[in-house]
Amino acid sequence: MEKQPAIEISGLVKGYGDQKALNGINFTVNKGEILGFLGPNGAGKSTTMNILTGYLAADAGTVKINGISIFDEPRETKKMIGYLPEIPPLYADMTVLEYLRFVFDLKMVKANRDTHLTQVMKCVKILDVQKRLIKNLSKGYRQRVGFAQALVGNPEILILDEPTVGLDPNQIMEMRALIRALGKAHTIILSTHILGEVSAVCDRYIIINHGTLAAEGNLHDLDAGAGQAGISLRVKGTQEEITQALAAGNLDNSIQFLGSFEDGTEDFIICQKEDDIREKLFTLFSDRRLPILSMSAKTSSLEELFIKATGQPEVNNQ
Repeated sequence: MEKQPAIEISGLVKGYGDQKALNGINFTVNKGEILGFLGPNGAGKSTTMNILTGYLAADAGTVKINGISIFDEPRETKKMIGYLPEIPPLYADMTVLEYLRFVFDLKMVKANRDTHLTQVMKCVKILDVQKRLIKNLSKGYRQRVGFAQALVGNPEILILDEPTVGLDPNQIMEMRALIRALGKAHTIILSTHILGEVSAVCDRYIIINHGTLAAEGNLHDLDAGAGQAGISLRVKGTQEEITQALAAGNLDNSIQFLGSFEDGTEDFIICQKEDDIREKLFTLFSDRRLPILSMSAKTSSLEELFIKATGQPEVNNQ
């Protein structure tokens, strides 16, 4: 059975003065998916999420939530969305329970307030701090309170912007487990700079760059090695010297440079079109006195796809 779209974005455009933050972006998120939303700083991720959640108007394009336009029916579509910004909108002088009651009333949720908020607090494990002032909570607990406000009203769609920023490793693991659990009953867009987080949590990924869609795919296919196989190398030499060596072996059209991660070296991937090209590579580089410092078989990873799509690595691959 064909999956039904929960979110449909078509031709979305947003500019700030002469600069286009979004330039005709298109993508769909199906019901029940956890989508990893990736891109370098300034790519347009936050702008997209702010439009999705109704905080920002678009210049052109359409956005539909369960088939309903957010521009035509903003009140109706906002009821379907829970949003966790990178900096949660907390009132530090309230207790956790006071704050969640405030959010409950603000959202005009039609449910038993005490029962509903107890369920939400249990879900994110903050029942034990419900009577404490938010300003006295740790970063991890404040992030959980922010997550709780997004869950108030039990929205079908959750939009999470950098939900693990500033958390310690144990808190990160707990937050990822929570997102995976919520993905069983919600559609989730997860924006993050941590590529490992997308691999660990998401079903699909989208990479945007300069306000346009640069790449998208299924994480299951990527993990199964559906990407193009190749050889990953670190060679002591310049890009020009390496390219000349590969040209002698008719391999220069198959190279993807990844950057220099050690002085005087270049990391790159060679697409493997033959059964085994390791000996050929050894000969090509040794003849030109370009030492191979490392060589390993490799399939396309999310990190490599990100670099190829944006021309730069993510800062954190935790």
